[in-house]
Amino acid sequence: MSSNTVRVLTGITTTGTPHLGNYVGAIRPTVRASRRPGTESFLFLADYHALIKCDDPVRVQRSTLEIAASWLAAGLDPEKVTFYRQSDIPEIPELTWLLTCVTGKGLLNRAHAYKAALDKNAEAGVDADDGVTAGLFMYPVLMAADILMFKAHQVPVGRDQVQHIEMARDMAASFNHLYGGGRELLTLPAAVIDDNVALLPGLDGRKMSKSYDNVIALFGPREQLKKQIMGIVTDSRAPGEPKETEGSALFAIYRAFATPDETAAFAKAFAEGIGWGDAKQQLFERIEQEIGPMRARYEHLMANPQEVEQALLAGAVKARQLATPLMRELRQAVGLRALTNVGKSASADKGARASLPVLKQYREQDGKFYFKLTQGAATVLLQSKGFDSPRDAGQAVRRLQTEGATALAALKEWVTTPQGVSEASVKDALERLVSNSV
Repeated sequence: MSSNTVRVLTGITTTGTPHLGNYVGAIRPTVRASRRPGTESFLFLADYHALIKCDDPVRVQRSTLEIAASWLAAGLDPEKVTFYRQSDIPEIPELTWLLTCVTGKGLLNRAHAYKAALDKNAEAGVDADDGVTAGLFMYPVLMAADILMFKAHQVPVGRDQVQHIEMARDMAASFNHLYGGGRELLTLPAAVIDDNVALLPGLDGRKMSKSYDNVIALFGPREQLKKQIMGIVTDSRAPGEPKETEGSALFAIYRAFATPDETAAFAKAFAEGIGWGDAKQQLFERIEQEIGPMRARYEHLMANPQEVEQALLAGAVKARQLATPLMRELRQAVGLRALTNVGKSASADKGARASLPVLKQYREQDGKFYFKLTQGAATVLLQSKGFDSPRDAGQAVRRLQTEGATALAALKEWVTTPQGVSEASVKDALERLVSNSV
């Protein structure tokens, strides 16, 4: 990763079927952000989180497929991002436990979801913790592990989720203080709030939400989309009477899909008294213009879930190329070490870690993916050429990590040795890398 690259992480809990509000508020902006130069995107399906609020295994599995298919149909390129299922990364629950051991109960007592559950029980006159699982209480720790596992710099969230990012920062700071020895083992993330992201009203004018039963399906049949749009609640003003755009759910939804010029023309039509039926028809046509081309892709993926599964498993391989070495470093830091290290002083241990060879994978401004083998603080022993695919670069890294010097023959066209570095030193470093990876 280039020093100028920003890592952005986003997750969606797998408990529901995506609707138009999810598309406008999360899916579309996430896909667009993943295409920005200098951005490294991590997008995941939060199926561990789903277990906190849903005890229907079939629903969790179906939702995972629907959400993944929606992201892919909306244009997400799994080759250019790290797209994975949370439960495919075993390092995440392991990191959750390490964070649990440095997190005060008092911090978790202040979490919004937990406090809301206590308030609800108080109003009902039942025991304070009635129905409150340890999963609900520990939710912020699991979310912190999701973020800290991949050293995310930015996490786009709504204002109601900012507290969780602040808690993740607190946990990372505590861990670094206790075990870092002056190093930043875990990167402190920042919350990113985009007030320009549209919050769509639903069929009844309230926020579009499954809990209100007022949603417009994202990739339902064309006929269903039209029927739902025709069902949007409007006032009784007749054709020819001027209509207000302020407070109009129909206008707000149109604006979320239209260009500024289209929005201005629609506002003018409101002022000139367009009939509600004609206005709804225009809204249907504008949404269908954007969503229609994606629907066929979504339907194909839903009918061929093995393609979605393949994309997620490939993403998990890519994600674990980062998670596994970080977890190894964190285990070493907290003392979960081989017994051969017993008796070493902290300074000697720190020096040994600093001298170990490291394979670093990153993306440059040219859009290509690279890796290099370094020794110590700045010595580069091996430098790769640019790969078009992060998967190809990752596979090369994995071969060097597992095969050591024997992989050099197969990768000779892709790696170079800087002037002054001997072949023997490269081979020695690779063998040490393999032995320390076991």
